[in-house]
Amino acid sequence: MFSLCKPAEQQVLDFIETQTECDYSYRPFVGATRDDACPAGYVVDRTRIRLGSGQDTYQVAKTALLDWKHYGFGWLNLYRPAAMCAVGQNVAVVARAVGVWSTNVCRVVYVIDEAEPIRRSAFAYGTLPGHVESGEERFQIEWHPDDSVWFEILAFSRPNHLLVYLAYPYVRRIQKQFGQDATRAMQAAVNHGLEQGSGPVANGFSE
Repeated sequence: MFSLCKPAEQQVLDFIETQTECDYSYRPFVGATRDDACPAGYVVDRTRIRLGSGQDTYQVAKTALLDWKHYGFGWLNLYRPAAMCAVGQNVAVVARAVGVWSTNVCRVVYVIDEAEPIRRSAFAYGTLPGHVESGEERFQIEWHPDDSVWFEILAFSRPNHLLVYLAYPYVRRIQKQFGQDATRAMQAAVNHGLEQGSGPVANGFSE
């Protein structure tokens, strides 16, 4: 959904509601990021950053991930009616670029919390028909045997709107910028959580 003015909170919530009964826009590849399997015909982006080491770092990072702290930067707003990340949760991202506001809705596809072959906590969301792109994005915290803790973003996408096709070089710059800003936001959230001696606290609806 495009608009010349920033949409009001209720407009965003109403748009999320219109997507509730919609299926994912990239069948049959739903869940493909779970095993790093990105389908042909999509552009793949991967961004990684080392957050530190040890159990405390992993636990703080895991809490920050499930509370969407990687969205803690200024040029976009995340709307999530439910507090914590869960399968089936719909969220909207509102961003402004070249004077136009874009509102896009995704649905959480899966949530992972496992110990083998490495300890990892992750979730992915996929695009719904009202999204200007089509694809899936996974956000993952990893704790490796060498005690290092990493944050990784893996995404595959392609345009799903005429304006995105026309402005695709600019869209690609925005996608790269998101990866860089999200990793910095996660690092800041982890550093803050470690300084406070506990993980970030969920705060429900965020904007």
